Amino acid sequence: MSPATPRRLRFAIAAALLVPILPAAAQSAFPAKPIRIIVPFAPGGPNDILARLVGNRLTEAFSQPVIIDNRGGAGGTIGADAGARAPADGYTLTMGGSSNMTVAPSLYAKLSYNPLKDFTPVANVARVPYLLVINPRVPAKTVKELVAIARAKPGYLNYGSSGVGSMSSLAAEWFNAVAGTRVVHIPFKGTAPALTELMVGSVDLMMADMGLALNHSRAGKMRAIAVTTPRRSTGAPEIPTVAESGLPGFEMSPWFGIVGPAGLPREIVERLNREINNGLKSPEMLKRFAELGYEPAYGTAEQFAAEIRRDIELYARVIQKAGIKADL
Repeated sequence: MSPATPRRLRFAIAAALLVPILPAAAQSAFPAKPIRIIVPFAPGGPNDILARLVGNRLTEAFSQPVIIDNRGGAGGTIGADAGARAPADGYTLTMGGSSNMTVAPSLYAKLSYNPLKDFTPVANVARVPYLLVINPRVPAKTVKELVAIARAKPGYLNYGSSGVGSMSSLAAEWFNAVAGTRVVHIPFKGTAPALTELMVGSVDLMMADMGLALNHSRAGKMRAIAVTTPRRSTGAPEIPTVAESGLPGFEMSPWFGIVGPAGLPREIVERLNREINNGLKSPEMLKRFAELGYEPAYGTAEQFAAEIRRDIELYARVIQKAGIKADL
């Protein structure tokens, strides 16, 4: 640049040369303001509790407030849609779950977002073991015995669930598919009434959130014969998995995890993933997970993305085979 170049022009050229550097500098400063986590369900549920645990961890790690934004409705799809439309800057995240990220694409004919195209997986947070529980009057103490009864009398046994298309109903329908049985569905408006009917004998069996069903089982009000996860749960290691009990290949592990909008910068994803995984190892978090009956879901963003893709394919098969339909 010639010394004769006008001073104003030299400043303009220097500013132009700096423009490509600014985004990287801005990213390295993340986070410079509060972070918002959209929870697509009402306060008090597992999705909300886990989001607040993650929020507390990120607040400590980043010295920035984390705001929980509950946007319930339509099976968690309203909040998920809001999260998909947020700016991809790391300041708006979503606590996604199996229901609205992997089940919804096959359950609803008209979905306003595409989980694979509209989100960036950040970190899986928790897996939810489901227990296969039966009313004590059903003369079965193992999965093999239950399957034998169900095969001998198709349509004789029934199962309760928290509603059509719920995770509990899909787990039971996947059991039907793998076992070659026909256990009849009786949907309820929530897990609590379904468990109540199971205990009084109006329902024969159920796939239920372990955190809600385990105490009832240990009190003798129902019998837990298997867990749906690929490995035995640390919260109830005495209960075998469905797969090891005679149905190899059966696995259903509903999850809750943090996702961001599509296009979230790699540097931000890695930092969030690292801090969330560190938080999952803390004594406070492990204690709370044990109380909830959940398993920490450690792993990379890539592993989380692979799990989302796998589960979308799994639930598509289950929903198609069972002929389940639902409207938003």
